[in-house]
Amino acid sequence: MTAITTEFFPTQYWHRLEDGRIQCDVCPRYCQLHEGQQGLCFVRGCHDGAIKLTSYGRSSGFCIDPIEKKPLNHFLPGTAVLSFGTAGCNLACKFCQNWDMSKSREMDTLADSAAPAKLARVAHELGCRSIAYTYNDPVIFMEYAIDVALACREYGIKSVAVTAGYVCEEPRREFFRHMDAANVDLKAFSEDFYWKICGGHLQPVLDTLIYLKRETDVWFEITTLLIPGENDSDAELEALTQWVVENLGPDVPIHFTAFHPDWKMTQHSPTPPSTLSRARRIAVKNGIHHAYTGNVHDEKGGSTYCHSCGQKLIGRDWYTLSTWNLTADGCCTACGTACAGVFEAKHGTWGARRRPVRLRQYAA
Repeated sequence: MTAITTEFFPTQYWHRLEDGRIQCDVCPRYCQLHEGQQGLCFVRGCHDGAIKLTSYGRSSGFCIDPIEKKPLNHFLPGTAVLSFGTAGCNLACKFCQNWDMSKSREMDTLADSAAPAKLARVAHELGCRSIAYTYNDPVIFMEYAIDVALACREYGIKSVAVTAGYVCEEPRREFFRHMDAANVDLKAFSEDFYWKICGGHLQPVLDTLIYLKRETDVWFEITTLLIPGENDSDAELEALTQWVVENLGPDVPIHFTAFHPDWKMTQHSPTPPSTLSRARRIAVKNGIHHAYTGNVHDEKGGSTYCHSCGQKLIGRDWYTLSTWNLTADGCCTACGTACAGVFEAKHGTWGARRRPVRLRQYAA
C-alpha cells in the first residue's frame, strides 16, 4: 500500500494524445486535459504530464450507517457500515441529492483525512462489518478506495461501492476486483434521460451491471430514483424491469426510491408513494423476486418476502429490522427456498442509528 506523500497521487488509466493533451480513461467522459486542468469529476487532473488524483486520503466526512441505507437489503442485514466519500463526481445529474459534496469545487469540502490503514483500524474499533465508498462516486477516487479495501482485509471488513457504474472496462475490472458488494444507481432506462439530465450515457451503466453479474462474485443491488414525469412511466418501468430479469436474472434486488426537489430540479414535485408502489408491482409482475420502495415509510415495500411461499423473511420499518425468518444458511424457514444474498445466522442489531465520526479524534 502506498503512503500519502503528495497532494497529487499517481494514477494508471490515462494516455497522452498527439496534440500533447492527456486523456483520462477511467470513465466514458474521456476528459482530454492540458497541464493544470481538472476533469469534470474535479478530483482527477493533469499534473506534471500525467493524470493524478487530488483527493487521496481526504474525505467529505465519515458516518456509521445501517447497511440498509446504502441501500443493501440482502448483504449482512442489520449491520453497521462506515460510510465516506470525497468531493466531485463524473456525472452531472440535475437532481443530485448529494450535490454539496458531489458538485463541490472546493477542496475545503474534504474536511477529514485518514490513511487507509487508519481508516480500516477505526472501522474495526467501531464494530463496523463493512466500509462503504459513497456520497459521490468511488470510481473517481478508485485508488484510494482500493487501498482502503486492501487494508480492510486484515480485519475481515467488507467493502461496499455505491456507484452509478459509469466506468470504462479496464478500471471497472480493477475496481470491482476489490469490492464485496455494490449498489448500482440505474438512473433511468432511456438514453435521452441520461444525456439531457445526467450528462452521460446509458449503455456503460448496463455494461457494468452485466459485468458484475456474469464475471464477478460481487453481491449487488440496483437503485432507481423515480422522478415524476421523467423516468416513472409504465412503459419505461416495464422495459427496465424486463431488461433486469432477462440480463441479470430475477434475484438481483431493485430499489425504487422517492425523489425530492434538489440541486437544479427544484421545480419538480416529490415522488408520491403510489408511484413507488406501482413500480414495485410492475417489477414483481415481470419476475423480479425482490423489489423495494425507499425514501418513504412503507413497511411492506421495505420488507423481504420468500418468492416461493410468500412468507415475510425480513421485516423492516425504515432501517429497523423486526421479523427474521431465515435459516443460518439463508433459506426460508417455512419452505426451505434459498433467499439470494449474503446472510449470517443472526442479523445485526445496529438499527436506524446514524453516527458521524471524526477520524482526527483517533490515534494515527
